[in-house]
Amino acid sequence: MEGTALIITNGYFMLNDAKTAHGLVRGTERYKIAGVIDHKCAGKDAGEVLDGKHRDIPVFESLDHALKTLNYKVDYGIIGVATHGGYLPDELLKVVKLFLENGISIVNGLHDLVSNRIEMRELAERNGCKIFDIRKPRTFNELHFWTGKIKEVVAPKIAVLGTECAIGKRTTARMLTQSTKKYGLKSEMIYTGQTGWLQGGKYGFIFDCTPNDFISGEIENAIYNCYKEAKPDVIFVEGQSALRNPSGPCGSEFLLSGKMDGVILQHQPTRLYFDDEEEYGKLPEIEEEIALIKMYGVKTLAITLNTYGLAPNEIKEVQKEYAERTGIPVILPLQEGVDEITELLKKVFML
Repeated sequence: MEGTALIITNGYFMLNDAKTAHGLVRGTERYKIAGVIDHKCAGKDAGEVLDGKHRDIPVFESLDHALKTLNYKVDYGIIGVATHGGYLPDELLKVVKLFLENGISIVNGLHDLVSNRIEMRELAERNGCKIFDIRKPRTFNELHFWTGKIKEVVAPKIAVLGTECAIGKRTTARMLTQSTKKYGLKSEMIYTGQTGWLQGGKYGFIFDCTPNDFISGEIENAIYNCYKEAKPDVIFVEGQSALRNPSGPCGSEFLLSGKMDGVILQHQPTRLYFDDEEEYGKLPEIEEEIALIKMYGVKTLAITLNTYGLAPNEIKEVQKEYAERTGIPVILPLQEGVDEITELLKKVFML
């Protein structure tokens, strides 16, 4: 499923809900991104809107505008938002319909499957395109139980966990994979969400459309296959949600079933409540999270900060504060890169 693609955000691009779009704008080996469909920031470069870096990815007001501007065929329309609950809003569905009417296949990572709608299936068939619902659960015969073969994997396995959802775990894991390769190490990333697959991930599975009985086995199988086939020096595992997020607690599976050798802990200092909902409860202090990870027998090697909501003059001060509080290296991935973590991993694991 490779080719040119337009990302559909339809007014969501500047929100956290568009984290799939943000990941694809930052990079993908699976698609050539032709642009973003978002009327609220049309006329701008998507990279500049996202983080101030020009990436030659235009934002178009509409599909019609994009097709009139581009001088090449568009193969796919990718739904670039991850809505709360994974539903497909009516306004997005209308845009999806326009893509299918123009013979452009749809790639959907939401739980709300486009192919479940008869009208959409008929549109795709009539116009010679397809619908790819990548969160469609796999069949029983495609899934794996945990076997213990993870014990054969001797390459260091590093989980990038977070204190909360949607704060950059996948981005940091991807940056670490790229950094270690730059240092001459063979490294691989295990994706565990839809965006990791969309970015071209070879090893992994989509965590939240996998039946609970098979989560531990899918973690093990992805890491094991990666180790046997790619023979990496180090493996990074993308975390999901957070250990204590009540709307989707996650993380112990990676630590236990994946037998992690270390954790990089992503944190956003300005996030106060889980899912930004006060009734879900306050985020724990980062020291508590580090202690909890230690109870699972795994050491937190570094902290990576998402600085969203911090004023420019606050960032370094907050970084210093967390380093002093925890005694652990604190890194700013988007501002500083992650080479310092690579150096640390080389030293700790003698890579």
